[in-house]
Amino acid sequence: MSKQKQLGGRSRRSTLQAWGYYLLALMAWVTIVLVVSVLGFIICRSLIWYETNPLYHLLNWVRDYYFFVGWVVISYYFIARPNQQLQALVEASGQLSQPTEEPIRLPPAMKSVEDQLNLAREEALRAQQAAREAEQRKNDLVVYLAHDLKTPLTSVIGYLTLLRDEPQISPELRARYTGIALEKAERLEDLINEFFDITRFNLSHLELEKQTVDLSRMLQQVISEFEPMLAEEQLTCTLDLPARMDYPCDPDKLARVFDNLLRNACHYSTPGTEVQISGAETGASIVLTFHNEGRTIPPEKLERIFDQFFRLDSSRATRTGGAGLGLAIAREIVELHGGTISARSWDNQVEFQVTLPKAGREGDFHG
Repeated sequence: MSKQKQLGGRSRRSTLQAWGYYLLALMAWVTIVLVVSVLGFIICRSLIWYETNPLYHLLNWVRDYYFFVGWVVISYYFIARPNQQLQALVEASGQLSQPTEEPIRLPPAMKSVEDQLNLAREEALRAQQAAREAEQRKNDLVVYLAHDLKTPLTSVIGYLTLLRDEPQISPELRARYTGIALEKAERLEDLINEFFDITRFNLSHLELEKQTVDLSRMLQQVISEFEPMLAEEQLTCTLDLPARMDYPCDPDKLARVFDNLLRNACHYSTPGTEVQISGAETGASIVLTFHNEGRTIPPEKLERIFDQFFRLDSSRATRTGGAGLGLAIAREIVELHGGTISARSWDNQVEFQVTLPKAGREGDFHG
């Protein structure tokens, strides 16, 4: 049941309870009036009254109006009390617009509403904190990338300037300068792609374009594309997959998930170790596991590993070019397919598990 429905049900119960108390108060007042009237009649019959007696006129007035006065007093109480509660609720709602650490206080009769408002206040505070952290991470990322863009660009300009100003240099040195300039230019391309990722992740609205593909074949293709990076990092990769795993998905986006997970494994694996990729069909799901040996991820970082702009090791950013978006995008794509992605780490082992429902589901991806 949603919180809105819970609040609506409590509001209706509170309204019915208030009406019940009001009717009970009126019934009690009617009972008192009847009892007092009977007692007053019995007492007054035993006395002789004169019109000149002030008490006679007072008692006549009480007889004629005291029921009405009591009804007015009771009604005023039950009308004034909700107004006071409403005023307190309006003031509390104002606190929600700019929540603080100070808890919201309401009259004791509104304890359930107070609890709900404090829950909303705490959620708003958490959302504000998360937004501030995301904005700070994004600002830090822009600073890092701006600095990183300048470094390779300076190198490209420097080596191209050498090639222009020294036409008589040896072919070997020319080839070396050209190679370094190309390497730095490729680095620039990677960083620019990171900027495009940030833009797509925050502004684009993508939809799934599903078709049935063989996930085993897709993973084999992804591995083949990573052979140069695996060799550079002194890693090997093994596959343990069924002969075929047909699955209805958006192949481009799901390939992006595998690419991001394998790239992450390459960057954070211990050199000379093995990256293991396995898959199996279990009931109504397909489960894919990416396992590598690397530094154990602390629990506090493991909880945030799928957050936008979160990087395990910012000191490695210059070499790896990671913007902290790869795993966040992977989670969005997997969830778009109706699946889940999780991570765990122990004893210098790191493992990511992707679970995809065979039925899949349609949805939108905010990339």
